[in-house]
Amino acid sequence: MISLSLEKKLLKNGEALVIGMDEAGRGPLAGPVAVGAVVFNLEFLKQKTPETKWWREVNDSKKLSAKQREKLYKYIKQNFVFAVGMESSKVIDKIGINGAIEKAAKKALKKIGTKSGLMLVDGVRPFIKDKDFNQRLFKRGDSLVFTIACASIMAKVERDIFMKKSHRKWPSYNFTKNKGYGTAHHLKTIQEVGPCPLHRFSFAPLKQ
Repeated sequence: MISLSLEKKLLKNGEALVIGMDEAGRGPLAGPVAVGAVVFNLEFLKQKTPETKWWREVNDSKKLSAKQREKLYKYIKQNFVFAVGMESSKVIDKIGINGAIEKAAKKALKKIGTKSGLMLVDGVRPFIKDKDFNQRLFKRGDSLVFTIACASIMAKVERDIFMKKSHRKWPSYNFTKNKGYGTAHHLKTIQEVGPCPLHRFSFAPLKQ
């Protein structure tokens, strides 16, 4: 179980807004990159229903099954202010994956409606360059920090929904199953029929 002690301490020490952030889709050969942002609060701990302990199941989205992620997505959506920003493969090709992640992060923050706050960010690189946001970086933060793990779940689920919808338009690549990652079937299909507009042409083996 991921502890809530960090977020509780930050709020107790006077932080007005604590935002967990994580990305999904840094490495695939196709599809957008997504950044989730979740605003922490303590109200959900006051609930007195049979499902009040859902938060104990929160973990890095990669360690959860699709069914677990979808279940937790519902609870996070019910209990927290959140947003997911996405940037397309075309943007990734144009400005690079890190630039696209920054743009997606800014989209998520704009959707939340905040221009300042403390960001708890997964990884070793700040998501945005903005002096109005303090950022604390956590290596493997999606396995250690509750709000980062929540953000990873939200980003992953919404990106998966996008890729499943994309499968209807480009069924040959089986995006429903591989979500754009370079599986053997996906790579074979690219060799046989070529890429589609959803692919990242700046990524190997698509890069010319």
